[in-house]
Amino acid sequence: MSRIKQNFILLALMTLFIVNSSLWSQDVEEDSLKLKFKFEPESIQLGVGDTIIVKIQLLNEAGEIHKMPFILYAGGTKARRSVEVLPRLVKGGSVDAKVIAHRPGTFKVNARTVTVKRENRMRGEIPVDVAFPPLEKITFINPPDHIYTGTAIVIETQVWDKAGLERRGLDVRLTSSNQQTASMDEYGNLSAHKTGTVTIQAQIEDIEAKINVKVLANPVERLELSANMKDARTGDVIEFKAVARNGLGKVIEDAPISYSVIGKPEQKRGAPASAFIEQDGRFVAETPGTYTILAHCGSFVERKTVGVKARNLNTKLELVGHGEVLDVYSSDLWVWEGADGRDYAVTGTWGAKGDTYFWDVTDPANMKTIDTVRVDARTINDVKISEDGRIAVISREGASNRKNGLVILDVSNPADVKILSRFDDKLTGGVHNVFIYDNHIYAVNNGTRYDVINIEDPTNPYRVSQFELKTPGHGVHDVWIENGIAFSSNWQDGVQLVDIGGVTAGRPFRKFGETASPEISSPFMGGGSPTNPIQFAGYEYASGWNHAAFPFLNKETKKFYVLAGDEAFPYGLSGPNKKIPEIAAGWIHFVDFTDPLNPKETARYEVPEAGSHNFWVEDDILYAAFYNGGLRVVDVSGDLMGDLYKQGREIGWFLPMHRDASIPNAPMVWGPQPHKGTIFFTDMNSGLWAVRIVEKKKEGTN
Repeated sequence: MSRIKQNFILLALMTLFIVNSSLWSQDVEEDSLKLKFKFEPESIQLGVGDTIIVKIQLLNEAGEIHKMPFILYAGGTKARRSVEVLPRLVKGGSVDAKVIAHRPGTFKVNARTVTVKRENRMRGEIPVDVAFPPLEKITFINPPDHIYTGTAIVIETQVWDKAGLERRGLDVRLTSSNQQTASMDEYGNLSAHKTGTVTIQAQIEDIEAKINVKVLANPVERLELSANMKDARTGDVIEFKAVARNGLGKVIEDAPISYSVIGKPEQKRGAPASAFIEQDGRFVAETPGTYTILAHCGSFVERKTVGVKARNLNTKLELVGHGEVLDVYSSDLWVWEGADGRDYAVTGTWGAKGDTYFWDVTDPANMKTIDTVRVDARTINDVKISEDGRIAVISREGASNRKNGLVILDVSNPADVKILSRFDDKLTGGVHNVFIYDNHIYAVNNGTRYDVINIEDPTNPYRVSQFELKTPGHGVHDVWIENGIAFSSNWQDGVQLVDIGGVTAGRPFRKFGETASPEISSPFMGGGSPTNPIQFAGYEYASGWNHAAFPFLNKETKKFYVLAGDEAFPYGLSGPNKKIPEIAAGWIHFVDFTDPLNPKETARYEVPEAGSHNFWVEDDILYAAFYNGGLRVVDVSGDLMGDLYKQGREIGWFLPMHRDASIPNAPMVWGPQPHKGTIFFTDMNSGLWAVRIVEKKKEGTN
């Protein structure tokens, strides 16, 4: 062995020893600490718009300030949008924090230490009570000018308080001035009986609002109902269209038409008939059967019957191979074709020693590790590979020096991976997720923003910009780049679309074969780029669980969807050291962004008693990790509406189990990726897996 090689090996061993020693000494220090948070005051009462300064100190057993970094955040239902706590990250052991009340309710100010080991985190909290402002006014939503006799419409209202906030869930009493002309029921339905004018009054407490509604003679003489198909499968969307006409055949455009459905199951002893129809006429069935759709307009009713058969995909997932990682928890993966034409995968590790594994997966039935890279970290949460397959980036959390950041690797030879550079400038809080796109890394920084880092020279990375929302208590968990658009997942702020060059090129969805509409592209021309990211569309939903996003164009309908995935553990987390299987919750929201200025959620995929994590869409097939629910593969072709799980769209599922796993025989699937006909995925407890879709064999009977 040459002296140079001997010295190199010695240096590598010394470096490994130093890293491990540093981690060990850091662990010993954390394990022995007994800390607590002190808050002054110990409880807070505020009004909307008020601000208060709270002194927060991290103290040791002797009552002295301990200079360990900690983070501050609001806790409670929708707390992040309601109470803002600044600063978010405290580097020393004491701070005068600013608490700002934006919305009423009961919340908490939480403090949590930043430690190498998650189990060493110390927490503290105080209650925050933000008083509800007095109510100010009631407004009607799209109030009608008139209604036709024999028909009914729904009257809707909004309640506003003196802080300008909408107050939902309040009981507004609606009444009609003349029940004989038009009567109002307790659910807000206004039914017209004879011609005339009525005053509708909305009241709550001592606040009221009124509108006048004319009742006109009903001109409708007949109703027509058509459908775009006669027979369908479960999950297929049928479009019904009802038209009201007068005696001369003229269409009455403003005639109120409502739809309902009656179902008969295919089998008397099977599942009951289950289907629904939107009030725009779109219908979908979850179970096979015969369904009659009724269109109503006053006393006129028209009906049409359709037959729905089971989707019967007749497929399943079959095990191909397993790359065992049984001693530590696995995190994300990426699969790619190398410069030599062989197929490779990279997987991270969670709560361990900072290892990243590189695999040869050319033969998925015989996957082998070919290299391991160890860095100063506890968790390598995310791994990504550049478009040319030569550069990798791995995220770092739990570094012994708490600098964290990311590491850039040369993977042109995956059997001999080399560290090119590290980047940790202003990334102390940790990088949780990353993405490589067009010579730039998009790194989620401390859960508050993502930084854009130029890697045209991967040995000399530098920050060129950052993107951060302005909303109270904002956060970001992940970012995915496609076609010059960054799709970020922002918890309570939902999915955000940010132009980094796609919109400014006049083609935010250029692969769709058409340019952007002028109202979308013109405001951003010459603006969005990696050095100047510009948000131009978004969608948020009630739970605030938005954790992941993936864009896809439906090949059949040409609709553009962004899939927004939840992450939640409402049943609590036992912690990895307790070796108890976890149960997640949440689902994947299908948001139609075909018109980016008016996104609409149309469908969901939800697995009972399991929760979504990461996912991928390719050729109208969804590959989804559902933690304890395993890997799920779903048909997402055609129009999408309703609950896809209940519609029989599932192509197959696979529960990875191993008796010697970190938690034995407990699936905890992290993320999938299809590659050359094989579906690769990581399971947190057992490593890298490969499966494929096969047809079910016909089974005979005895």
